[in-house]
Amino acid sequence: MKYKNPCVTADLIIENNNNEILLILRGKEPFKGMYALPGGHLNYGLETVESAGVRELKEETGLISKIGDLEILGVYSNPNRDPRGHYVTVAYIVKKYSGILEAADDADDAVFFSIDNLPPLAFDHKNIIGDYKKWKIRK
Repeated sequence: MKYKNPCVTADLIIENNNNEILLILRGKEPFKGMYALPGGHLNYGLETVESAGVRELKEETGLISKIGDLEILGVYSNPNRDPRGHYVTVAYIVKKYSGILEAADDADDAVFFSIDNLPPLAFDHKNIIGDYKKWKIRK
């Protein structure tokens, strides 16, 4: 029996000291021109989901983090969460980062927004940020 496998991605939540969440402006479809959490695809056979998260953070925002500075928020696997097909995302909280914020790769912009005043978001990122808010209350 041959199995179809979902694509695996990592998404990253970065909150600064001003209670703002980092979002990127998507430069590619789907959801081109909408804001989303930084993140992207795992390079199959070459990296872990954590290392994909660290790589995507640097590629899209110029910010640097380490695998040890990531904490898993949750796994998001609804088969309808992405119009391209079945995607499984591991969402990480970035606890420590450095570098100069600069949009690059497939991000047209990278901006911090107030966690209580976010623009419309791509994919199910509103739900992921909602889970992050709940996590902060429990912490």
